[in-house]
Amino acid sequence: MDLQLAGKVVLVTGGSEGLGAAVCERLVQEGARVALCARNPQRLEATAARLRALGGEVLAVPADVSRAEDLERFVAAAHERWGRVDALVNNAGSASAKAFLSVTDAEWEEDLQLKLFAAMRAVRLTVPHLRAAGGGAIVNVLSIKAKEPGKNTTPSSVSRAAGMALTKVLSKELGPEGIRVNAVLVGMIESGQWERRAQAAGKPPEELYAERSREAGVPLGRVGRAEEFADVVAFLVSSRASYVSGTAINVDGGLSGAV
Repeated sequence: MDLQLAGKVVLVTGGSEGLGAAVCERLVQEGARVALCARNPQRLEATAARLRALGGEVLAVPADVSRAEDLERFVAAAHERWGRVDALVNNAGSASAKAFLSVTDAEWEEDLQLKLFAAMRAVRLTVPHLRAAGGGAIVNVLSIKAKEPGKNTTPSSVSRAAGMALTKVLSKELGPEGIRVNAVLVGMIESGQWERRAQAAGKPPEELYAERSREAGVPLGRVGRAEEFADVVAFLVSSRASYVSGTAINVDGGLSGAV
């Protein structure tokens, strides 16, 4: 299926590794122009170089999305480079899960800034460009814990639930202008964070993935691949999903009990 993304300009936050990098690669393969940002300049440039080697038109901007001025610089640089913006993927984030009483105010604030306020600001900065382009798409990358939080999952599950509410509100407000807003809820997917956990535990990532999928009882019997997640995001960004808006899609191998 041709996703009709050739020449489209897509912004991806947290695009230097893992799920974000997989999204960028999928978009480049579809012919999209991709602007990506992340905090680590070396890792960011390494990913950008790999994407350019695939033939992609790529702009890499070092940025901490929890800083409003960094986001402003990122969006402005992309628009200055290509003169338009067609889509935004709010992917930046991290896993943070502790018992409620052990989470400090500072940890709550840090998590909300990274997962909720950064997405809000990115949308606010991007919407004028999407309007000028005659419409577009926004995809918020969340977690299945947004629908089905368990114990010891704060502050992340609460921040992600707020992101899901934001997705629905935006879909209703921006829909009349041809701007679709959806969320992808991630389950157990291969990522840089999981690989670092495996390294800390002194075991190969494949071993950790197999252990965790068995422990969690993933119905498909395995951890998902980053490319499988990226395929869903690319579809939602594309005009092939032209009548899909306001929804939150689980990419979790059937793990979540919530639909």
